[in-house]
Amino acid sequence: MTAEKAFETIIYQQEGPVARVTLNRPVVHNAFNSAMIEELIRIFTSISNDKSVRVVVFGGSGKSFCAGADLNWMREIIKFSYEENLRDSNRVADMMEAINFCRKPVIAKVQGATLGGGTGLAAACDLVIASEAAFFSLSEVKIGLVPACIAPYVIARIGPGKARECFITGERLSALKAVQIGLATEVVSADKLDSRVNERVAEILNNGPEAIAEAKALVASVTGMPIAEAKKHTAEIIARLRISPEGQEGMDAFLSMRKPKWVVAND
Repeated sequence: MTAEKAFETIIYQQEGPVARVTLNRPVVHNAFNSAMIEELIRIFTSISNDKSVRVVVFGGSGKSFCAGADLNWMREIIKFSYEENLRDSNRVADMMEAINFCRKPVIAKVQGATLGGGTGLAAACDLVIASEAAFFSLSEVKIGLVPACIAPYVIARIGPGKARECFITGERLSALKAVQIGLATEVVSADKLDSRVNERVAEILNNGPEAIAEAKALVASVTGMPIAEAKKHTAEIIARLRISPEGQEGMDAFLSMRKPKWVVAND
């Protein structure tokens, strides 16, 4: 059974443990405005706390994934005061945070243009699977701006050196180049995009859902942590997980040469 929720700018569908969030403003290449920002915050916050969801596929309707900020929205904010701009920018930052720190694995399915803030949305996902027809650009400097709110997530994926290059030049990156610098996970032919995404979904559903959430949190917490602190922190994590219900089930299944319960439940 497929569950759907009503939104103005996105489509949300859930089939079993798989949630699909689709940007749905194809006429403007899924450019985001204030309404889309609020809806993305709302849905990813909800998904993060929804035990029935185990993996998220995040895509865009039409030819593009996301063309960044909507022109009409930009016409509004060009008249904003500093305080009004700060309020709006904080909501963009909240949107990025909601996607990046969602407890469920998020796979970006990128079929076409992914520009500015759209590249940021992809960077906040765990896996980015791109069609050969896709391309990326951090083009904010071309209009006198910088990719500020998305910078932490882009830099985390491609490192400061490549980020400097992309932020300063605003160059257009092919899907292959995006993979080479770490912005995308893999590139496939357009006709195989859906099937490859579904294969990665199936891989993830073989894994412990709580372990996946802990793994995501582990990367975030250990990155940049001093070794002495990381030593204590990581030892405590694995000790706790070994005695958790999921850890006990997983280890017992491995030693008994059977599938753990979470796999059987989703076959």
